Amino acid sequence: MPLVKESGYRPAGIFRNAHASTMIPSLLRKVLAVSYVRERIDTPDGDFIDLDWSAAGGEAVVVICHGLEGSAHRPYVRGMARTFNRAGFAAVGLNFRGCSGESNRVLRSYHSGATEDLRTVLDHVCGRGYRRVVLVGFSLGGNLVLKYLGEDPAGVRPEVAGAVAISSPVDLADGAATISLPGNRIYSDRFLRKLKRKYRAKAKLLPGLLDPARLDAVRTLVDFDDLYTAPVHGFRNAAEYYRRCSSRQFLGNIAVPALLLSARNDPFLGDACYPLAAAEASDRFHLEIPDHGGHVGFFVGGGTYFSEARALAFVEDLA
Repeated sequence: MPLVKESGYRPAGIFRNAHASTMIPSLLRKVLAVSYVRERIDTPDGDFIDLDWSAAGGEAVVVICHGLEGSAHRPYVRGMARTFNRAGFAAVGLNFRGCSGESNRVLRSYHSGATEDLRTVLDHVCGRGYRRVVLVGFSLGGNLVLKYLGEDPAGVRPEVAGAVAISSPVDLADGAATISLPGNRIYSDRFLRKLKRKYRAKAKLLPGLLDPARLDAVRTLVDFDDLYTAPVHGFRNAAEYYRRCSSRQFLGNIAVPALLLSARNDPFLGDACYPLAAAEASDRFHLEIPDHGGHVGFFVGGGTYFSEARALAFVEDLA
């Protein structure tokens, strides 16, 4: 049964606190010396996706998907890339549409279930000759990875050997409700500021298609998803978007080894984001729930975070 009964992550001191574990790595981790080479690829709808490659070459590659309003340059992505580079993997940081430092061209953007973009990227990566592909996703990116693996298992690229999702809201409605709690306003407000700024920029880029005045009524992430994310990506409202794009419903279909690593004290995740029954019923989907770690935290001294070492160990065990 792939439910990991005992996690090896046992932090001391302040890193046993959920908010310290979440904020300190996000705000204070130094920029890591990972040398990126950027590549822009076209999408079928006339847009583009920017990829940041590190140590390209060889036969094995890790494709890393960031979280909400992140990018391949976030320290957690760089840390994962460095860890896999040292183990002989090439790494490619997938910048979701509009997250590479330049607004994308079309009205749509990225979202938690946009597996069509991940497929485009994987087709391109495998077309460069990589024969072993590993997927790693953080938060939103982790839900995306798990949804990709489970929504159409027969359509998963045969080169994909395994995957790791970290701190992922596999039940999007539950995650949206949890991050919107009063005690989490510091996080949700930060995301909203960034999302509203992008909305305004997109309204200038594509005049007449968006109404910035409607942002005045947006108070929560659910409000924003009702206003923009859902309608421009083909969903009636935020509720339908969450229902159709949550990876939890697809976990039982996953046919390659996959690990979900989420801390029990993650302030972004409610109970529905810990799919115990799915892990107990599967021989491919693994679930590890350390008591501590916060959201995309998992700090340990020495430069390599627990999540990075754990992801690499899981992948190496597959070989």
